[in-house]
Amino acid sequence: MAIPVATPKALLADKGYDGDRFRESLLVRGILPIIPPRSNRRVPQHPDYRRYKDRNRVDRMFGKLKQQRRIATRYDKTLLSFESFLNLAATRLWLKSFVNMA
Repeated sequence: MAIPVATPKALLADKGYDGDRFRESLLVRGILPIIPPRSNRRVPQHPDYRRYKDRNRVDRMFGKLKQQRRIATRYDKTLLSFESFLNLAATRLWLKSFVNMA
């Protein structure tokens, strides 16, 4: 897994990433793994479930962005035009939170 330039403090992931090697590699890099245990794990390691709830918010946001057909199918030829439309779609979702605030 490629790590960005700035090392994150924690990694939120689903049960598919629950492996001892993966957890150890994250801890060696100084990254706290917040991964729920698989059901077949002998000694379950319980994550901070309050922090894990944030993963649901991120997943829902990506789901809303992918409702835009242009983003889900990646019609744009260049990375710049794709990222520009992604910014427009995110702004459109963000502006909906300001409607009827008065």
